[in-house]
Amino acid sequence: MNIGRLQRWVGVALTTVVLGAPAQGAAQELNIYSSRHYQTDEALYNGFTEQTGIRVNRIEGKGDALIERLKSEGANSPADVLVTVDAGRLWRADQAGLFQPVRSKLLEERIPPNLRHPQGHWFGFSSRARLILYNKTAVKPGEIKRYEDLADPKWRGRVCIRSGANIYNQSLLGSLIAALGEAGAETWAGSVVANFARDPKGGDTDQIRSVAAGECDVGVANSYYYVRLASSKKAKDREAADAVGLVFPNQADRGTHINVSGAGVLEHAPHRDAAVRFLEYLAGAQAQSYFADGNNEYPVVGGVAPNSALQALGAFKADPVNVAIYGKNQPAAQRIFDRVGWK
Repeated sequence: MNIGRLQRWVGVALTTVVLGAPAQGAAQELNIYSSRHYQTDEALYNGFTEQTGIRVNRIEGKGDALIERLKSEGANSPADVLVTVDAGRLWRADQAGLFQPVRSKLLEERIPPNLRHPQGHWFGFSSRARLILYNKTAVKPGEIKRYEDLADPKWRGRVCIRSGANIYNQSLLGSLIAALGEAGAETWAGSVVANFARDPKGGDTDQIRSVAAGECDVGVANSYYYVRLASSKKAKDREAADAVGLVFPNQADRGTHINVSGAGVLEHAPHRDAAVRFLEYLAGAQAQSYFADGNNEYPVVGGVAPNSALQALGAFKADPVNVAIYGKNQPAAQRIFDRVGWK
């Protein structure tokens, strides 16, 4: 394999990693483009090589940059698998014609139907919940229970949340379009904008810190960002986590919005059989633990327990809608954000 070929890219900084070595006499390899950057993923990829003898070559970069790279490379791409975060981004890749369908009894048995593409173009391998967080000194437990409650006028000037350009929020609004209809979702979004404590800025961790500091009383963030702060070696991080309460929204109705990290076999994969084996490997118990623990995400395969930090948050009911709908509704979600002035 010419690793130099893997490294060609204009304007985007990427990291090339070659892991393991093929078993004696094995000539197979697997080329992965991944937007995940977690230390435990090294064990994930090495485990695949140990089980199969297939060497893993990996390119790391941001999800959208990798999608653009694959589009540019076209049929000449050396990549076999794309691993990325958020069903909305998987949808973007699929809309660009980057994936091919995979039929695998093992994947269909182990990956829940709502966490994979209906035609097998991609599969979710770990999940996260989008939580509502509240300042413990300003909000009573039970005072906010649903995403819809964020639109209540009682929260005027009290809500912190990320930009409408952020894919996590686009996917959340995509789920609300599925639940409320486009008109209902737009009414909700406009009311949330009216409740902003400040213009959207920063990432999910910044929303948690803002709630903890009293800059706003309620915020929205993915579960792994909270766990990351709560488990930090830095006292300041743990103090911020201790200052906020958590809500798994909509437990009395459809359940909490969840999203996935996922992967698919690429249309021009030169090592298709190895790519399918890799996806099947990700659905195994050991890989599920590696894959999820690297970012404090929930395993998607039944019988595989989340790590202790996630277990400490408690069990919750998840929205059963197929996560592929987030991508389908993404264009409508962005139009809504633009119309209501959600910057």
